[in-house]
Amino acid sequence: MERLNYLKAGDRVALAAPARAVSPEEMAPAIAQLESWGLEVVVPEGLYERQGQLAGSDAHRAALMQRLLDDPEIKAIFCCRGGYGTVRIVDRLDLTRLARHPKWVVGYSDITVLHSHLHRQLGLPTLHATMPINMHGTETPATRSMHDFLFGVQRDSFAYDWEPAALNRQGTARAEVVGGNLSILYSLLGSHSQIDTRGKILLVEDLDEYLYHIDRMMQALKRAGMLDRLAGLVVGGLSDMHDNTVPWGRKAEEIVAETVEEYTYPVAFNAPFGHLGDNNLALPLGIKCTLEVTDSKKSRIFAP
Repeated sequence: MERLNYLKAGDRVALAAPARAVSPEEMAPAIAQLESWGLEVVVPEGLYERQGQLAGSDAHRAALMQRLLDDPEIKAIFCCRGGYGTVRIVDRLDLTRLARHPKWVVGYSDITVLHSHLHRQLGLPTLHATMPINMHGTETPATRSMHDFLFGVQRDSFAYDWEPAALNRQGTARAEVVGGNLSILYSLLGSHSQIDTRGKILLVEDLDEYLYHIDRMMQALKRAGMLDRLAGLVVGGLSDMHDNTVPWGRKAEEIVAETVEEYTYPVAFNAPFGHLGDNNLALPLGIKCTLEVTDSKKSRIFAP
């Protein structure tokens, strides 16, 4: 499945909370912004439930997500926020109706669980992009890129360029993009949500991790065979990293570069995807893109 339909004014879209809880006040700016795009925003009953950090019990969150997945009138689901909790409900979801009436699922961070599961189970494209919790009601690079992709402003094409990075490795690759949050990809190892990275361009990004744990996760992906047959690697934001009293001795980017140094595919660091606030640009997963890392070590990813 290569593409889903673009959105248009009048389409019904919905908010979902598969992970941490949100409030009406937090969602109000996002709802107003989505409505300003001409969309009819469905706020499902029970969206604002709470159970500790989570948006209600596992059964509640799964049932809410199931209703939205099953509704053929809803053309896109915007996951409100990440945090933690999506993995607790993913195995409760029945994807039968979604396969017949596919729709965009949008989010990042903990929503990597859904991206990976839908890609593995259905080959369904999804959108790695900012979420309602990050939307302020005003246009940002993150919201503009999400709007432009979902509404097909460039009609089957987009392109992002970003500045050179010393650790980049030159090359060109054309392949499906998969991946997302490194911690989540690590947590899905061995499950039926683990993505197949062979011949793919892998995106990784992360936030608020210890440097030694970045190394642990990269080593785990390597040992699981997820890094040796890539078409390319895109490294997004590795933000707000921590170190121990005795330093690990390498930055997060250096850890990633060291882990894949024996391979020959192109590697692009400092990509504008992940926990980057208003600069978290929208990137489709499960769709073929071209990655270029040039002799000036400037990077570009684009489709078709």
